[in-house]
Amino acid sequence: MIEARLFAYRLLDALREDDPFWDLTSAIVPNEEGEACLKTKEDCVLAGVEEVVELLKLLGLGYRVVKGDGETAKAGECFLYIRGPKPDLLKVERVVLNLLMRASGIATATRRILEAARAANPRVKVAATRKTTPFLRYIEKKAVAIGGGDPHRFSLSDAVLIKDNHIKAVGGLERALELARKTAPFTAKIEVEVENVADAIKAAELGADIIMLDNMRPEEVAEVDRRLRERGLRERVVLEASGGIREDNAADYAKYVDVISVGALTHSVKAVDMSMELL
Repeated sequence: MIEARLFAYRLLDALREDDPFWDLTSAIVPNEEGEACLKTKEDCVLAGVEEVVELLKLLGLGYRVVKGDGETAKAGECFLYIRGPKPDLLKVERVVLNLLMRASGIATATRRILEAARAANPRVKVAATRKTTPFLRYIEKKAVAIGGGDPHRFSLSDAVLIKDNHIKAVGGLERALELARKTAPFTAKIEVEVENVADAIKAAELGADIIMLDNMRPEEVAEVDRRLRERGLRERVVLEASGGIREDNAADYAKYVDVISVGALTHSVKAVDMSMELL
């Protein structure tokens, strides 16, 4: 995929950062052909494999993929083999592992919260946010998708998302929606973030396409769903719950909404423990 190749070119900068002159330690290693195994130390959903393969191609290193993106790897399992001069294998080790560990951590966390949410609502989506690591949004959003989630907005240019500060800046929710309809492209959805039941109902009555229920309790989310149904508005809007949602409470929200968004999937996810072993 061309996007993976483009990202691999950016990974060259990560290699330059790690090896700006030459590797003092690998200088003691004989320049002979070798093979290394990349393995996971815990069960996980793999992500980042395609980008690593594209990087290996750029560097002229060989590879053999045993398990790829989206597949489950068990603890202790080798999922990718790389071949080339032993010093070069050691030089790429950390960059390759850093990418795979983070991306797989995101994919694994996404899969787990998605399974928990869909136990209550088989149609609910679990989405990421724009709370991504600078310069890593592509791989972090892709890891969410690999885990079965929805990437949500990729950037500010994708959709209108009116938040509390936008509402304050223009003088009210009604004015914010009026201006958004005038300025947004016809292809862009208009979403409004609200923090209470009354504002959620008002946003729906004013014609918002998506309503984000931010930091609301499950019982408040249930009340929004009920009142919108009573008014015949529920089928006209997408309801999204966000804020404080975890694997252990996702089902409590999933019953009443179409989307659950979880910033923690990208801003504070635990990386999967992996290693590289020379054979």
